[in-house]
Amino acid sequence: VVGGTNARPGAWPWIVSIQDSWTVGSQHICGGSLITPQWVVTAAHCFINASYISTWRVVIGANRLSQLGPEAQVRNIRRLLVHELYNNLTHRNDIAVLELDQPIQCSSYIQLACVPDISLRVEELKTCYISGWGATTARSGDESDVLQEARVHLIDVSLCNSSWWYRGEIHHHNLCAGYEQGVIDTCQGDSGGPLVCKDNYGDYFWLVGLTSWGRGCARARQPGVYTSTQHFYNWI
Repeated sequence: VVGGTNARPGAWPWIVSIQDSWTVGSQHICGGSLITPQWVVTAAHCFINASYISTWRVVIGANRLSQLGPEAQVRNIRRLLVHELYNNLTHRNDIAVLELDQPIQCSSYIQLACVPDISLRVEELKTCYISGWGATTARSGDESDVLQEARVHLIDVSLCNSSWWYRGEIHHHNLCAGYEQGVIDTCQGDSGGPLVCKDNYGDYFWLVGLTSWGRGCARARQPGVYTSTQHFYNWI
């Protein structure tokens, strides 16, 4: 996350770090969100180069990845299901689910994310946040050891698709979020992670988007593009 701040432990209790234990250095590849005790939703593009999913693992309840506290739980991946119509050139249908080898035990640091069905008016939600262990500057690409968070605004898709912005590259199953001036955005390593918005009436968050793509990070009129979980509710 570019332009974010350190999240406090347990602030986003559904976020997971998807890791490849064969990678040298930071093993973090992507984010994801726990939606049942045994299933995680994330982005399909995280697995383009994944040949041996058996070496991958999912860490939940973490804040600092280099020092997992006693509240963290680690699971292996039993099954990966990528959307059958995912297209890595157009970023269409950029969604996947992971089945964990054992259920996760919920706690004050680990909770399930709420996926909205068709009845929620997502565009009316005002208080939205991104989070992740991805790059904190667009240039360096160095991922963050401590979970980062930032507040963002949902941006109307027709504006996001206009000629000075993304010029028609945004699909109807996407959301755009960030700021017209850039500055705050998701970046490499945040992929698959949550875009959440607080309910307008209740004291809880909806998982409305999965970090999918963007042109660079934190550029003006090039906000983060997210897969709408509401659109894929039935698929999930």
